[in-house]
Amino acid sequence: MVGQMIELKNLSICLAEASNVQANIIANDLSEIGITQITKVNYGKEAIEALGGAIAPDMVMSALYLPDMTGTDLLYSIRNNAAYNSTPFVLISSETNPRNLEDMRQAGTIAILPKPFTKAQLLRAIRNTLDFLNADEQREDTASLQLNDKRVLVVDDSKVSRKHIRRVLEGIGFENFDEAADGKDAIPLIDKVLYDLVVTDYNMPVVDGLGLVDYIREKSIQTSVPILMVSSEQDQGRLAAVMDAGVSAICDKPFETGLVRSLVKQFISGEV
Repeated sequence: MVGQMIELKNLSICLAEASNVQANIIANDLSEIGITQITKVNYGKEAIEALGGAIAPDMVMSALYLPDMTGTDLLYSIRNNAAYNSTPFVLISSETNPRNLEDMRQAGTIAILPKPFTKAQLLRAIRNTLDFLNADEQREDTASLQLNDKRVLVVDDSKVSRKHIRRVLEGIGFENFDEAADGKDAIPLIDKVLYDLVVTDYNMPVVDGLGLVDYIREKSIQTSVPILMVSSEQDQGRLAAVMDAGVSAICDKPFETGLVRSLVKQFISGEV
């Protein structure tokens, strides 16, 4: 829906859930917050078919385990299809082991909802989805910053994750990007290109996020460039070390589009 804001009441959702009972419970929760355009499917294949249909849903919500594939498989299938790879995806799962959700975080899920979830958690996920979908229509919020003239370096060992981060930043208004798969590949770029923003993951091979932040702050020619770390790292000690090294802010994966927009405004306007 180009040029028109998508409101909550008009949001259309494809809900992939193997259990009809669970699907009805989730659909009822969605209805209670004002969403009624819900297509319920039991299989991942059906969700993919819905996205390729004449009237595609605005977003997909899925359980982690479906009869024909996992929710992770479904998300990667979506992300690898150029026709609908930017479709927002929300996972609903009772899984509590962060390691089992790592691939989902890296692939750019909008939110991970616990099962069962509260109405507040559901609303937060939906609002983040709407922020993502309506990013182009909200660019007046950052228009004065002339983000289209700014240059961004995105560093992440996951290609799918880099694509998702770029989509979010493009929605905010950035147009000029360089990418690197880890800190080692990023350092030569840092040495020859002046950036207005660096967005990096923490866990990367060879040179990780902390090593990259250390290099930028201590050895590079652009020691004051804003650095946003977008990471699924859970170790608070490691994250504290990154903050001490001089990262400008840290966002969890999955991250909220509205939060990134707010941080970018602070970074570029020099208020940080």
